[in-house]
Amino acid sequence: MNTTNVKPAKEKLDPVVLRVAIILVVGALAPLFDSTMVNVALHTIATDMKTGLSTVQWITTGYVLAMGLAVPVSGWDTERFGGKRSYLFSLVLFLVGSVCSMLSWNIESMIGFRVIQGLGAGLMMPTLQTELVQVSGGRNLGRIMAIVSIPALLGPILGPVLGGIVISSLSWRAIFWINIPICIIAIVLALWGIPADKLSEKKASLDVFGMLLLSPAFALLIYGIAEIAKHGGFGSSAVYVPLILGIVLMASYIIYALNTKREPALNVRLFQSVNFTASNILLIFSGIITNGAMLMLPLYYQEVRGASALSAGLWLLPQGIGMLLTRSWAGKVADRDGSRNIVLFSLAAVAIGTLPFAFANADTNLILLAIALLIRGAGLGGLFIAIMMSAYIGLPKEQVPHASISTRIFQTIGGAFGSAILATVAQPQTTGHGGSDLQAIAGAFNVSFWWAIGFTVAAAIPALFLAMNQKSGPEPEPELELEPEPQSEPQSCHE
Repeated sequence: MNTTNVKPAKEKLDPVVLRVAIILVVGALAPLFDSTMVNVALHTIATDMKTGLSTVQWITTGYVLAMGLAVPVSGWDTERFGGKRSYLFSLVLFLVGSVCSMLSWNIESMIGFRVIQGLGAGLMMPTLQTELVQVSGGRNLGRIMAIVSIPALLGPILGPVLGGIVISSLSWRAIFWINIPICIIAIVLALWGIPADKLSEKKASLDVFGMLLLSPAFALLIYGIAEIAKHGGFGSSAVYVPLILGIVLMASYIIYALNTKREPALNVRLFQSVNFTASNILLIFSGIITNGAMLMLPLYYQEVRGASALSAGLWLLPQGIGMLLTRSWAGKVADRDGSRNIVLFSLAAVAIGTLPFAFANADTNLILLAIALLIRGAGLGGLFIAIMMSAYIGLPKEQVPHASISTRIFQTIGGAFGSAILATVAQPQTTGHGGSDLQAIAGAFNVSFWWAIGFTVAAAIPALFLAMNQKSGPEPEPELELEPEPQSEPQSCHE
């Protein structure tokens, strides 16, 4: 009887939840495509505005730092005003930043308007995750994450291709114009299709002191990590000073959050759960594995194989196809059996798919590399979905916003660190070699891909600590059905 009661919850998604998930996916397309397309346009913007790359890189850095400042605020924002209102506000903020960026008249105004965009994106992504978990009641998280992960999977793959096409056909300003219809459509759909917020009578108060510690800590850590590649390591004060300050502020916040009588901006007691801690550590590794290689892969095709930016983007399409092939399957299996085996299987696929690039040179068969990318993408598709689903297992409803903040922070730190560390590893080996020395350049890329494989293998350690669901018997019911009962099982989800 228990098995028959659980099975429908596994096999059928609530139409309201499915509708909300699709609506949220539309809105998430804007920031996820925007960030990848802007990276492609940086050189063109620098030329048009007659400024150097050291200045124009603040278009990206300012965006990321603003996002870091906004992420910790999203939990209070959602609790105070509700998920729907917070999501709509973030869309409007991102839309305003996009319109202004399109109309910017110099590099200073562009950087300022990108900060507005970053604030909108920083509020949007954690709010999206929180709204989904709360609307679904914690049920079928694997399949839900498979739906909302579509922009995260496609953004890094299609973004550079679309950016290259837009810049070559129109201008860099058209990149921001693309955001306008996406945001408007997302706002209209959200007003129509997302259920009204059910706000608690007790209004959440903003933890100002906690924010003054947590937001700058996150921003400083991201800034310091981003400077690693620029300065070739940790030896520069531009790297270690913000990193040290960020760590000190983060440690101060942890001490404060454990001792404060009020509701903190981020509840660090969530990390008492081994499963939650393992999930967040894995998000760091997944950020390194995904973003680090996504920086190096197009550069390999361009610098070693002589491909154009558009051709390089097209050669990366097999990775995106692989992601799409596994996302639905991974979500269903994670709902049924838990995340551990899916994560381990996905890590193995990522390592196998990256291995040919650790040996690749200027003559390696491109079809072989495309097959490798298909396998790598299949692993990445299952990896992210399973980790995100696992992070919310066993959390009461009121802790979901805190979990969303945490997962976003760790994912962003991992992504920034991955890009920085792989670029830093490759750069010293290419320094001093001319463009004709393809063997030396290919060797530098080989080393960076070996590092990516090393991080992939290391990620298997925290994966072993992920919770496992049981396949049959009466125990699975609390994992899928939300009941207003005391928390007695470590993997149950409660409202």
